[in-house]
Amino acid sequence: MTTRDLNNWIMYHEIHKLNGLGFSNPKIADYLVLDTRTVKKYLLMSEEDYENHLLKGQYRSKVLSPYETFVRDKLDRFPETSAAQIHDWLKEHHPEFPATNPRTVYNFVMFVRQKHNIPIVKVSREYFPIQELPYGEQAQIDFGHYNMRLVNGKRKKISFFAIVLSRSRMKYIWFWDRPYTALDVCQAHEKAFAFYGGIPETIVYDQDRTMVVDENIGDVILTATFKQYTKSRSFKLYFCRKADPESKGKVENVVQYVKKNFLYNRSYWDIDTLNTEASSWLARTANALAHNFTKKIPQQEYDLEKEYMNPYTPLIIENKQTKAYHVRKTNAIAYKSNFYSVPMGTYKGTGTQVTIKEVADILEIYCSDQELICSHKISFKKGQFIANTNHKRDTSKSLDQMILLATAYFTDKDKAAQYLQKINQKLPRYLRDHLQVILKALEGIEKQDADRALDFCLENEILNGYDFEQVLFVKTPQAPLLQKGIRLLDKNNLEKANQIPEKSDLRDYENIINQ
Repeated sequence: MTTRDLNNWIMYHEIHKLNGLGFSNPKIADYLVLDTRTVKKYLLMSEEDYENHLLKGQYRSKVLSPYETFVRDKLDRFPETSAAQIHDWLKEHHPEFPATNPRTVYNFVMFVRQKHNIPIVKVSREYFPIQELPYGEQAQIDFGHYNMRLVNGKRKKISFFAIVLSRSRMKYIWFWDRPYTALDVCQAHEKAFAFYGGIPETIVYDQDRTMVVDENIGDVILTATFKQYTKSRSFKLYFCRKADPESKGKVENVVQYVKKNFLYNRSYWDIDTLNTEASSWLARTANALAHNFTKKIPQQEYDLEKEYMNPYTPLIIENKQTKAYHVRKTNAIAYKSNFYSVPMGTYKGTGTQVTIKEVADILEIYCSDQELICSHKISFKKGQFIANTNHKRDTSKSLDQMILLATAYFTDKDKAAQYLQKINQKLPRYLRDHLQVILKALEGIEKQDADRALDFCLENEILNGYDFEQVLFVKTPQAPLLQKGIRLLDKNNLEKANQIPEKSDLRDYENIINQ
């Protein structure tokens, strides 16, 4: 008897037991989470009837029964074959195979396996212990990601670089609070070499996107930044096969060790604090406790291994790569699926370009003569518009020049200067914005109209550029609207204007209706 049959019998007897205690069918159905009709049907069955009911369900005909022989033959030859593969073979070898839900095929395959005792054979990988490598021979590098808890209860995703020396098990880690780039990886290498005070002969890597573009049967194509960096260092590169993390198991264990021993339940404050805490953790725990396999302390082993490392000379890595970007007429540039503003007036027409450079998480924007015009914090979201508030202002003129231009529109320049001074006292940070609005409103306005608006604003303490614009509009006489005449379609034949169109006689329609 299978577990399923046992559960069915328990349910059958529980229904009859509750019925004997006086429970109604709806109460039994609610208690056992069954349909009322099911309860009623089982109460009408004897034990013999219920047993026949179960046997009938086990041997009922299946939709895929005609294909049982085919499925069994395939499973006998290839017992590790998945149900999805069997489904594809059925459609390939039997054109008449009906449209069937994949779940139905899976259930049928499992039925055939159970009926004919064909268990699933898992392909297992064989392992063999490897001898310890010589001192200074190899290091392994990998990357990890983790969602840390913030003090406000939210989560922050961080990434980290991990390296371990294969012989001594000496470890080093470095964290980022953003997606890392090829430049970040190169800089992390230098930090690790500085930490060790030497460089190993060979470094084993996974095929990470920041280092490898593609692989063609063993020929690895490196990214431009990482390839340029490796030319300046003497260590050998060894890249594992894709989806084969077990070939660099030492550093895989380090990544898990960092997550479970250092990062687990640790609060995130900022990236500098996290790297400082990681350095302390390496010194007191990761490199200070005996390794579980070697039973040796990594720091003590590294004191021996350091003598066999290649000498380390500091190498400063800077992001010298700049690229020209077109400035849009909205005074913005498109960069990595986002838009970043540049100061108003940067756009000089079609073909206007600027150059950019990434420095850590800052995007620096330079004009054609390599003068820094602005900078933005890089956003790692998509479709964002990142703008500095002062970019919307025209900074080509000084405030003093703008004040002189504004006062020139009035008869009493001192009174106008007094009004602008009051705006400055009330809103000193936005004086330029108000001046721009006032200057635009005064274009083409007579002085007497400007004076009337100024007097009204001073009397009523209206200290706002937009309000001044509205007052000026009201105080300025509007030109009368011209009456539009009737436009003649044919000027050469004016007699048509005197023609009277013919009118229909209603009696004609009455005669038609009465016929």
